[in-house]
Amino acid sequence: MILFFDIDGTLWDYKNYIPESTKEGIRKAKKNGHKCFINTGRSRSFVSNQELLGMGFDGIVSACGCMIEYDGKTIYNRIMDKDDAIRTVETVQRYGFRPILEGPEYLYMERKDFENDMYGRKVMADMGDRLRGIDDNWGNWQINKLSCATTGCDTKSCFAELEDLYDYMIHNEHVVEMVPKGFNKGTGIEKVCELLSEDVKNTFAFGDSVNDMEMMQTAGTAIAMGRCADEIADIADFVTTHLEDDGIWNALKKYELV
Repeated sequence: MILFFDIDGTLWDYKNYIPESTKEGIRKAKKNGHKCFINTGRSRSFVSNQELLGMGFDGIVSACGCMIEYDGKTIYNRIMDKDDAIRTVETVQRYGFRPILEGPEYLYMERKDFENDMYGRKVMADMGDRLRGIDDNWGNWQINKLSCATTGCDTKSCFAELEDLYDYMIHNEHVVEMVPKGFNKGTGIEKVCELLSEDVKNTFAFGDSVNDMEMMQTAGTAIAMGRCADEIADIADFVTTHLEDDGIWNALKKYELV
C-alpha cells in the first residue's frame, strides 16, 4: 500500500505539534512494507521542518501535485511558464490581491504586504533566507503555484481573467490558493502510482480540509481526521479521532497497516 498524509491538521496541529503515536505509526507502517508519502498543498520550499522530515517518509508530493520526490530525488516538477507567471502577478495585484508565490526552493512575497498578518509573520519566521521579494526578482520566479490574501477584493472578476490558467481553492473570503489547471493532490497520487507501477486502489489518503478533497476522492481508501471539514467527512470511508487523540495511529490500526 501507499499511504498519503496531508500536513496541516493531519500530521501536525497549528503549533506544529506531532503526536508520538503518529511518528510510531509511520515507522511501523514502513516496517510493514507500506510506502508513506507527504501530500501537501505547500510548495516544497515550505516543507523544511526537521522533525516532520525526520519521520522517514519515502517521498513528498508538494504544491498540490506539481512536484514529486521519491527516495530523496525529484522525479517530477512542473514549473509555471514565465509569461503566465508575470501575467498572473500583474492581474492579481491589479485587483488588490496580496500574493505569495510558491516554488521548490523559495517563496516570494512582499514583506510590507504581510507585516500585520499573522500567517504572513509565520511565513517570514519559518522561511528565513528562503523568502525572496516579488519585485526584487521580477519575472525570475521559479514557482509551482500561488496563494493570495483577498480580503475586500473582487475575486470573481479576477478569477474570470485567469480562468484559463487556474483552478481555485477558496478557503474563505480572505484566502485563496491558485493551482495550475490539471493539478491537485489527487493527480499527485495518480502520478506517484504511475511512477511506482502501483494500482491507485492500493492507496490510503489521510486529510482534513477542503484542499484534500481530490486526494480523498482519488485514493482507494479515504481517512478523515476528527475535526475535519464537513465536506471531507461526507466522502471519507472512515473518520478517525482527533489528531492529538492518536487519530493517525487509530486509523492505521483499524485498517491493519501497523
